[in-house]
Amino acid sequence: LGGPASVVEYFEKKGVRQYEASIYSHLGEYYLSKRRYGDAAESYNTFVQRNPLNKVSPHFHIRVIEIYLKGGFPKLVVDSKKNFSTTYGLRASYWSYFDINAYPDVIGFLKSNLIDLANHYHALYQNKRLRKFKDENFSEAKHWYREYLDSFPEDLEAPVINYQLADLFLEHKDYRDAAVEYERTSYNYAPHKKSSEAGYAAVFAYREYLKVVEQSKRNLIKLEVIRSSIKFGEVYPEHVKAPVVLVAATDDLYGIKDYVLAIKVGMDVINRYPGIDKKYIRSAWLVVAHSSFDLTLYVEAETAYQKVIGLTDKKAKDREKLFENLAASIYKQGEQARKLEDHRAAADHFLRVAKAAPASSIRPTAEYDAAASLITLKLWGEAAGVLESFRRNYPKNKLQTEVTKKLAVIYKEDGKLLLAAGEFERIEKESKDESIRREALQQAAELYEQVNNQDKALSVYTRYVEYFPKPVELSLEMRSKIAEVYKKQNKKKLYVKQLQLIVAIDLKAGKERTDRTKYLAANASLYLAQPSIRRFKVVELVKPFKKNLNKKKSRMKKAIDALTRLVDYEVGEVTAAATYEIAEIYFHFSRALMESERPDNLNELQLEQYELVLEEQAYPFEEKAINVHEKNLELLDLGIYNKWIDHSIAKLADLMPARYAKPEEAEQFVESIQSVPVVHGVKPGNEQPTPEKSPKEPENDAADVQAEILQDTILKTSQASVISTRSEAVILR
Repeated sequence: LGGPASVVEYFEKKGVRQYEASIYSHLGEYYLSKRRYGDAAESYNTFVQRNPLNKVSPHFHIRVIEIYLKGGFPKLVVDSKKNFSTTYGLRASYWSYFDINAYPDVIGFLKSNLIDLANHYHALYQNKRLRKFKDENFSEAKHWYREYLDSFPEDLEAPVINYQLADLFLEHKDYRDAAVEYERTSYNYAPHKKSSEAGYAAVFAYREYLKVVEQSKRNLIKLEVIRSSIKFGEVYPEHVKAPVVLVAATDDLYGIKDYVLAIKVGMDVINRYPGIDKKYIRSAWLVVAHSSFDLTLYVEAETAYQKVIGLTDKKAKDREKLFENLAASIYKQGEQARKLEDHRAAADHFLRVAKAAPASSIRPTAEYDAAASLITLKLWGEAAGVLESFRRNYPKNKLQTEVTKKLAVIYKEDGKLLLAAGEFERIEKESKDESIRREALQQAAELYEQVNNQDKALSVYTRYVEYFPKPVELSLEMRSKIAEVYKKQNKKKLYVKQLQLIVAIDLKAGKERTDRTKYLAANASLYLAQPSIRRFKVVELVKPFKKNLNKKKSRMKKAIDALTRLVDYEVGEVTAAATYEIAEIYFHFSRALMESERPDNLNELQLEQYELVLEEQAYPFEEKAINVHEKNLELLDLGIYNKWIDHSIAKLADLMPARYAKPEEAEQFVESIQSVPVVHGVKPGNEQPTPEKSPKEPENDAADVQAEILQDTILKTSQASVISTRSEAVILR
């Protein structure tokens, strides 16, 4: 009548009895028969509370759950199950006193109890009407799933429960934990019906986590995605999603620059799943192509890009870019061959770009480089063909100026000088570099001269001096060339005008005057001095004698002045030429006097005296000629030798054969050398020098007017002597 409390009171008074559990049990069952569910459960619970370590306590606890179930009290059922699972879980203190294996029914109930609790809270979590309790229900479900898996990891139901736990995490957007649990479900148990699905779900969860993870951890999670994806493909190759997962992994591998593994995985997909959707095969080939290119495996990259292009729709937006990549992979093969100095292979690769990707942006560069390799091989014809095509196809390309330069060299080397000259002219027009323009015009003109196109050469030289008056030295060089062309064309006036310009420009050059400008001006002046020499020589000493003599003397002075100025240039050859010409002027004047017309009103005696005076006046000029010619010989001591010195030697041989026309004597081989003193002008064995004959002193006893004219000549030649002396001084200097 008093319920469980009276039973407790009884045994407290009477003490413990063996049948105590039966009393509580019978009381509970009595209440249950009367549908007094609360009292029935209380009867069992009272015993358990008083005897927690009794061997029947688990069973009484189970009976309480059954009573609540029968009575339709779900909340009490759940609370009782939670209490039971906590009290008799495998890590509970109760099992420190009892052998778990001796209570299979309790363990079985615990197992189902844990599953029920996990499923219950999982269902509550999914109930949209209970959103405000969502986190609480999530925690409960997670706890009981964990409790089950920790308690029964090898149970047959463990994989399914683990999968459900992973689902719970995924639903809660706890992607990292979801991925871990899916992988555990897939790979940590013996194969089961959820194995492959769990593997795929793990990849999915990692990818979802990658979307939300903070930036600093993205690379780590990406590695997890790749690892999980590759493992899924290896373990479940037959899964319908395996190729898709692996293709995505290849993209990720390329993203982290693991090109070697990207190629391996990509080729595995291509070879293992030939029948999958074309877009996946294309994606795999694309990764293989990019990775091969980045690893400098350009041959493999070319093959892969060709595959990708073959799988790409003709209207696709990225098709043009793929051709660019294909062209680049071929171009890089050319570069590799060029580094190995295999220029034939390099040129062939560069030229292949046009065939494989005719619209690619790198094609012009490839063809230009192909020409460069062909030039290295001296295959002028092929190189010219490539560059000529380049010029036609890419008129606005920035390499056009370089193409012109190369064509100029090619044509020149190939013997096509006229074409080469045209290219050099084109270089001048295209270039903004003044030094390049000057060089180009000079080259063009010289080439025109080589093919004997004097008009073209003259046109180019003329443009040169017009465009580039400075530096003076180069300008005068070109004017010298212009003069030579006029000379070849027998245009004497224009030739002389150019020589006059050369002299005038050099004279005003100031600091820009150089040895070369002086040389050119000196030679020009030498030529310009010739008319004055000729004008002097054409004057004959005939009647009227005095008038012609004065004219000849005046012209002699002008000619010597002109030649003396040449010495100021200090150009060895021109100095020698001027010296020779001055000597010849003196000699000519001497001869002119001797060959002058004789007066016709002289008797025999007067004529004889006239001849003597004439010789007296002519002789100093011949001596002067000899002295000046000898000055030319002194240039030999300065290391100067040229034809003018040769001419002076030849002239001296005529004028003084005893000294300058001695024949050479051949000496026999001498076995021993004796010291024999030799004195200049003394024959061996003769201590006295051989005296030289002194010139005969002319007599000064002119008898008539003609003699007076000759005397006047003596007085008037003083000025010429001064000129001569200055010339000697300059020559000696």
